[in-house]
Amino acid sequence: MSTDPAGAALLNPAGPASPFDLDRPWRLDEQVAVRPEPFGALLYHFGTRRLSFLKNATMLAVVRSLGEYPSARAACAAAGVPPGRLPAFERGLATLAESRMITRGLLTTQGPA
Repeated sequence: MSTDPAGAALLNPAGPASPFDLDRPWRLDEQVAVRPEPFGALLYHFGTRRLSFLKNATMLAVVRSLGEYPSARAACAAAGVPPGRLPAFERGLATLAESRMITRGLLTTQGPA
């Protein structure tokens, strides 16, 4: 089992195949259930049947709030991730994206009614 310093550990030891873009919008996949735990949380994807572990509350806060921000970077900042820890969170989010726990979000702009 591989682990990531930001708190995302997958049962699949392979690392992410493509780079993760912190400046794009992301969201929790619709088929993912989140179960908070004392150590962080369990994520279960009903489509892929994969299980992921979030090993800290900050990563859980980032993942839960991704859809509320225009970018993953903004979600990390809102959750209080210090700039020096951002690369570790980027790696954790990349792992979650590779396993389809999170997916790219859509930028929505509200136009005049």
